[in-house]
Amino acid sequence: MEMLPPRKRGRPPKASPAAIDTRTALVRTGVELLTEQGFLSTGIDQVLKRVGVPKGSFYHYFASKDDFGFAVIDAYGAYFAAKLDRWLTNPARLPLQRLADFVADAKAGMTRFDFRRGCLVGNLGQELGGQNDDFRCRLEAVMNDWQNRVAACLRDARAAGQIKADADCDRWAEFFWTGWEGAILRAKLTRSTRPLDLFTEIFFALLKE
Repeated sequence: MEMLPPRKRGRPPKASPAAIDTRTALVRTGVELLTEQGFLSTGIDQVLKRVGVPKGSFYHYFASKDDFGFAVIDAYGAYFAAKLDRWLTNPARLPLQRLADFVADAKAGMTRFDFRRGCLVGNLGQELGGQNDDFRCRLEAVMNDWQNRVAACLRDARAAGQIKADADCDRWAEFFWTGWEGAILRAKLTRSTRPLDLFTEIFFALLKE
């Protein structure tokens, strides 16, 4: 029997920069296409064609289309969490103004893309949440992470006296994301920021009562 060569000691070799760039490009393209078209309507060939790599490359990085979908969700979740942190932890603004700044940025983004994209997590939640438990759990984990970041901002607002001292910030954060995702969906349907304006106007008014 042929003997395998001895394993070298130490850490395994790192992936080459080219390999990392290809995987990143596939995931980034997946974020764009899945946000606009959904998971089921997006084919692997469509992703590969846009990136310009052969089909074999896809299965070098991802075991299946589902595995690719999980990578896209994780990347989008991390990207959006960083965006939330940029707005919600801005020390130059009071806490509620930070949340309002996030809303303004989101509205500008939807307008810039002509209301085609919306929220990838919300879109996939509607498409796959009732069909696939693996996707449902992955998406819910991302949403809970975002919710916790808004809750932390609201606790800062409570400490600053912007909202009532007995406000349940976790509950308010959950209400925010529930209403926000619905407003995003309606904004895509109407191709208007009015649903976002209406929801946030009422949210901030109720929060200060």
